[in-house]
Amino acid sequence: MNKASYINIFEEHLESLKKVGNYRSFTKIKRKCGSFPKAEYFMDDGTSKDVTIWCSNDYLGMGQNKHVLNAMHESIDEAGCGAGGTRNISGNTSYINDLESTVAKLHDKQAGLVFTSGYVANQGALSTIARLLPNSIIFSDEKNHASMIHGIKDSKCMKYVFRHNDVEHLRQLLQAAPKDAPKIIAFESVYSMDGDIAPIEQFCDLADEYSALTYLDEVHAVGMYGPRGAGIAAQENIADRIDIIEGTFGKAYGVIGGYIAGHETIIDAVRSFSANFIFTTSLPPAILAAARASVEHLMSSEIERQALKSNVKYFKDRLDVTGLPYMKGPSHIVPLIIGEPKCCKAIADLMLNQHDIYVQPINFPTVPKGTERLRLTVTATHTKQDIDKLCATLESLYASKHGFQVNVA
Repeated sequence: MNKASYINIFEEHLESLKKVGNYRSFTKIKRKCGSFPKAEYFMDDGTSKDVTIWCSNDYLGMGQNKHVLNAMHESIDEAGCGAGGTRNISGNTSYINDLESTVAKLHDKQAGLVFTSGYVANQGALSTIARLLPNSIIFSDEKNHASMIHGIKDSKCMKYVFRHNDVEHLRQLLQAAPKDAPKIIAFESVYSMDGDIAPIEQFCDLADEYSALTYLDEVHAVGMYGPRGAGIAAQENIADRIDIIEGTFGKAYGVIGGYIAGHETIIDAVRSFSANFIFTTSLPPAILAAARASVEHLMSSEIERQALKSNVKYFKDRLDVTGLPYMKGPSHIVPLIIGEPKCCKAIADLMLNQHDIYVQPINFPTVPKGTERLRLTVTATHTKQDIDKLCATLESLYASKHGFQVNVA
């Protein structure tokens, strides 16, 4: 086989994505400091225009918070740019130790461990914890994030997948498993594509009954829910029943990076055995300082959370009036179901090009076929006028008897 044949194979794979409407196109934007969720959108013809972002995970606008920006600027002046190495080889800065202490305090856990991203945190922690427990079994919610699935696969341990948020199905799987085998129940609090919330307390009850560890991904909850922004488990006053909490600085905290928090021995074991952690260059001081400033700010400030809560209620009330087919749930995430990939992308393109509204289409394999959607995320910084414009635009594209009608040719 010559090199041209290799290229042809890759082209065939890409063409298959395009044919069914699942090819991902990236939208080039530049956020405007001080005016989020506004951004500059760069078009293919070389021109640009202002748009409003409706698909950001910077839920509280902390990526442009003055305290966060000041901390980042100050750390650059103090320590320069990069960390200079892995944690073991010159990269264990005071900034990262301070941040780990902060996340441990946030979740009332003995210790914390910072990773380069939430994805790497899940992959590294789950794979290591399960691998170190002999003959362990992981019980994983069917809608767990790809990073959790990746970590579970890397562990090479036995796994059982239970139906989404189905307590009885999980119970059945636990009952059927060997009694003496170490067990880990892995699930999320807020599910990012559906916006629903796990029955955490009931899962904890099963963990107690069957002597299982609990591993909870709170990436779409930290900063926004619970006292001090510690997440859904803290909001339900059951965080002490969670053995390992995983979070991110890349969403509500507005920066980047991931972490786990839990018992100091478990955290030390992951630190000592996770290849994802050991062989990765440490995050730069500026990122770490900004993340810590964001976490600490939201541990004391309720302003951002209250603004988000108010906007979410206004947005959902407005959608209810329009009759648009969104998935109703208890969280801030609002999935608007389109149900066809090409139509989903066509609507997103039309909104961006004609109405200056940027929302990314979500298609398979991120969501099941037939449930393609616009994942709408109102933030604490959207105005009522922003919300009204979005709803009016969506309503104009939607016909109650026939759904969204756009040209997908």
